[in-house]
Order: sequence, then C-alpha cells, then structure tokens
Amino acid sequence: MARPKKEKQLTRSHHITLRLTNLEYERIADMAKEAGLSCSNYMRKMLLEKDFCIKYEIVADVPELQKLTGEFGKIGNNLNQIARFFNTGGVRSKAMQDEIHECIVQIFELREEVIKMAGDYHGSIETHRK
Repeated sequence: MARPKKEKQLTRSHHITLRLTNLEYERIADMAKEAGLSCSNYMRKMLLEKDFCIKYEIVADVPELQKLTGEFGKIGNNLNQIARFFNTGGVRSKAMQDEIHECIVQIFELREEVIKMAGDYHGSIETHRK
C-alpha cells in the first residue's frame, strides 16, 4: 500500500541548498539528534521559529594571562583595603599618596602587558547582532 499523498498546501516544493563544513554539519546533526528531529526538520524549526543571537566565546589558556588575572585579583583586594582605611577615617599622608600613585602606574603597566599578550581586541558589532 502506498503512502497517502499530502494535501497540496503541505507539500514542500521549494528547495534551499546549503553547504557546510564537516564541523558545522556535525554540530547541526548533534543538535538535531538532541532535539529528536531530523536535520531537515531541525533546520526548518530553527529558521522559522527561533530568533538568532550569535555569540562567540573566546577562551585563552595562556599561563601568563592566568598569572596576570591572579595579580589583578590581588590588586583589587588591596584597593578595597585602602578604600576601607580612608572611609573609616584613616589619615592621608604625602608618602601614602605617592605610594598609591606609584601603584596606579604599575597597574597601567600591567594593563599594557596584557594588551601586548592578548591583543587590543575591541569586538565587533556583527558578533552580537540581534
């Protein structure tokens, strides 16, 4: 017995061709499998029912950057202690102000090091387009 014919309105007569890399196809096939759909049905649902927001997560596993991240955490802790000291009535001195100024200069030097290691990345408005 032959499969019953679909109604004329439900017949899909238009084709869209899409070329994917192996990695792209594997990702789509995995997502379709997780959703319990065929690749075609999954893509159809994604195109017709979802609002796309493409986000890229950049992960750098560089020991120097991890070390600098730790240093920035320590600096933040020190700044909190200094702020608490002054906010609770601590007396300011010229020597202390000079030391704070020197620390701020060192923070900016660390920032420059990070920019040299990681690059001066400002992002792209196309990355997070809605």
